[in-house]
Amino acid sequence: MPDPEIAKLRAVIAARPRAADVAQMRLDADARGKAFGLANDVTVQPVSANGVKAEWTSTPGADPSSTILYLHGGGYVICSLDSHRHLAAEVGRASGTRTLAIDYRLAPEHPFPAPIEDTVAAYRYLLDSGLKPNRIALAGDSAGGGLVVGAMLAIREAGLPLPACAWCISPWVDMEALGHSFIDRAETDPTVQKATILMMAQWYLGGADPRHPHAAPIYGDLRDFPPLLIQVGSVETLLDDSFALARKAATAGVIVDMQVWPEMIHIWHLYFPELSAARRAIASGGSFVRNAIRG
Repeated sequence: MPDPEIAKLRAVIAARPRAADVAQMRLDADARGKAFGLANDVTVQPVSANGVKAEWTSTPGADPSSTILYLHGGGYVICSLDSHRHLAAEVGRASGTRTLAIDYRLAPEHPFPAPIEDTVAAYRYLLDSGLKPNRIALAGDSAGGGLVVGAMLAIREAGLPLPACAWCISPWVDMEALGHSFIDRAETDPTVQKATILMMAQWYLGGADPRHPHAAPIYGDLRDFPPLLIQVGSVETLLDDSFALARKAATAGVIVDMQVWPEMIHIWHLYFPELSAARRAIASGGSFVRNAIRG
C-alpha cells in the first residue's frame, strides 16, 4: 500500500518556494533543518578538527571509543551543521557512537578539492585523538555521500588507514548527470533535477575534470575498501548514481549492501521526526555501523 506519510511530505516539498541565489538557498536549507530541533538528550560540543569547523554530537550510551564522521549534503554549495545537526545526532544514536559532523568549505567560494581536503583533515584529527580506524565510520548524504567515497580515495592516497565502513545516503557520485534516472524519475523527484545538479557540479568543480575520482568516485579504484552501505529512494533522480556506485564497488570486491527504499525521496532520512520510513532507514544504517565496528 502507498505510504501516506511520504505522500504528504512530497506535497509539502513540491510546494516550497525555490530561491534563485546561493545566499538565500543556504538560509532556507539551514532554517528547515533547525526547525526540526534536537532531542533533549543530545549533547553538542563545537570543536576545530585540524582547522575545520566541526561539532561533536552524542546521546546517552554512546561509545566514546567509536565515532561516525558525518558529511552533510547540499550539492557542495548549500547546507551546514545547522541543516543536518538533527540527522547527525540521530545517526550516532542509531549506531551507538558519537558523531563528528564537519562544516566543510562550500563552492563556489571554495571549489573542489576543498571539501576533500577538509574531510581528510578531520579524519586525521580523529586518528590523532587516539581513535582506531576500525572504530571509525564515514557517513554522508547526497554530495556528502559522494564525498565519503571520494575522501576515502584521498585518505588511502595519503597513506592513512581506511575506516571500518562507509554509509552513503542518496549519494551523488557522477558530476555529469549521465544516469537515465534523471529522465525517468524527473516527475517523481520533488527535490533534485538534472539542471540543478549540472549547475552545482559546475560551481563545485571550478574547471576541474568532472571525472576526477575524488569528485566522481565511480571513476576511482575502490579495491580493498571497507564494507559499504548505500541507501537510496526509488523515486530519486539520483537512483542511477547509487546503482553505478554499487556496481563499481562490487566489481572491485567490496562488500556492498545496496538498499532501494520504495516511494522514498532524496535524503528522506532528514525527515525522521515525521516519517517512519526514515526512522527505519536510520535504524538499518545504525545496525550496519554497529556490525562493522564490532568486526
